[in-house]
Amino acid sequence: MSSLPISFDDIVQAHARIAGAAHRTPVLTSTTANDLSGAQIFFKCENFQRAGAFKFRGAYNAISQFTPEQRAHGVVAFSSGNHAQGIALSAQLLDVKAVIVMPTDAPAIKVAATRGYGAEVVLYDRYTEDREAIGRQLADERSLTLIPPYDHPHIMAGQGTCVKELIEEVGELDFLFVPLGGGGLLSGCSTAAKVMSPGCTVIGVEPEAGNDGQRSFREGKIVHIDTPATIADGAQTQHLGQYTFPVLQKLVDDILTVSDSELVETMKFFAGRMKMVVEPTGCLAAAAAFGKQYDLKGKKVGVVISGGNVDLLRFAALIQGAA
Repeated sequence: MSSLPISFDDIVQAHARIAGAAHRTPVLTSTTANDLSGAQIFFKCENFQRAGAFKFRGAYNAISQFTPEQRAHGVVAFSSGNHAQGIALSAQLLDVKAVIVMPTDAPAIKVAATRGYGAEVVLYDRYTEDREAIGRQLADERSLTLIPPYDHPHIMAGQGTCVKELIEEVGELDFLFVPLGGGGLLSGCSTAAKVMSPGCTVIGVEPEAGNDGQRSFREGKIVHIDTPATIADGAQTQHLGQYTFPVLQKLVDDILTVSDSELVETMKFFAGRMKMVVEPTGCLAAAAAFGKQYDLKGKKVGVVISGGNVDLLRFAALIQGAA
């Protein structure tokens, strides 16, 4: 794994770096989930992370490694919401100015939280404008350091700390299901899992409408797609990253997709059975684990719940079938 952008040592160092800033989120179980799957499922609940999602881990790890000059000028990021909040809160804690490029249709709760952490928000149309180009332009004009949402070794290493914690707590796993957007979380988690639990089958899960990761994985090259129409706004990515893709190629065993209707059913399960609000993207891994695409009977299964940032009116509408 030495030829890959990150190593397990990078994750260990990131974990030490974020200690005291990031929450060590709970690992929860559900008898009903175990009965449905026939497995012993352990949910790593990043919906209880600071800023409401796993993204805080990578953001804090990245900004904490800035040089004094980078800290003086500030950070710029582009995000539909969770990376935005993670960067904004991390920047606030580390006394660094933050500028965040967000889509006009981002959940209002995510935009409000990002501004609440003191960041400047620059809005754009995700269907007609290029957020990466806007981010690069702002970085050039204002001498800001651009931290992308997934395609950055410091981000990837930070995200992998959640599975390091999971396996430290519950021991080795037979299967690990992880949400997939651009691959930052999955690349970090697979790096940790393959060292700490070598026999573990690692599976990435993305929305059915946005299966660029699955296609890239099967075709052996990064596939670009149009912005997918899915309720999983955190996984509306158009392509995997140059850093994340080789990690997924080498360490991930399979990539599955789930439908928006499966995500809604999983949201209902978490709310009804486990009394948790989980955003649609956060339900990707669990929906696949429940979907019986793999026989999990008698297996020990880790499931990463990536976040819980969803507007409550939107949440209610999805649960009631009105959206």
